[in-house]
Amino acid sequence: MDIRSFGRFALIALASLGLASCGINTVPTKEEAAKAQWGVVQSAYQRRADLIPNLVQTVKAAATSENQILTNVIEARAKATAINVTTQDLSNPETFNKFQAAQNQLTQALGQLRTVVEKYPELQSQQRFADLMTALEGSENRINVERDRYNQAAQDYNTTIRTFPSIMAAKIVYGSKPLSYFTAAPNADTAPSVDFGNMGASPGAAPGGANDNAAPGAAPAAAGQ
Repeated sequence: MDIRSFGRFALIALASLGLASCGINTVPTKEEAAKAQWGVVQSAYQRRADLIPNLVQTVKAAATSENQILTNVIEARAKATAINVTTQDLSNPETFNKFQAAQNQLTQALGQLRTVVEKYPELQSQQRFADLMTALEGSENRINVERDRYNQAAQDYNTTIRTFPSIMAAKIVYGSKPLSYFTAAPNADTAPSVDFGNMGASPGAAPGGANDNAAPGAAPAAAGQ
């Protein structure tokens, strides 16, 4: 190898080392890890949505007077599954917050449903209902776990794109933007309040303006990636 060839080789090696040290590989690796975890979060939410139609029909058969609560659950589910958040939206706080708010509304509606069915011992004794509630509880536990894992992956990525030397690749090469986080719902530590005196009222719009035409068995919207 002559001196000129050796010089070229040395420059290439130094350039490669410089790019690696400035996060040229680290930034996309951590971004893809966070986006992959987002897919797992969506899958957990989808599993919960798939359980709800059967749960509503089971409760409806035994608790016919609870139309308002059942309607709230149906409408909250319709709204939550209608918001499609792709991986491109993870850096858009407005869209991300709308998704989270709709999912929180569904969680609150399900909390009210649990409170209502305590009035129906015959419903709680049904094996089908017990199985559905167990599956729903498992889904919500999974949602909490996967949300935490997504937040950790997002924090790792966000920290990487803000710290030297990876910030060089993040700003110059990729134009990286921070990913949004899940946050606790307002009053998440407060038990849902149910007015049993209004349980027989005619169905009304769920808080937040959900889809009035959603049927209990309506298929949820496909989760976006």
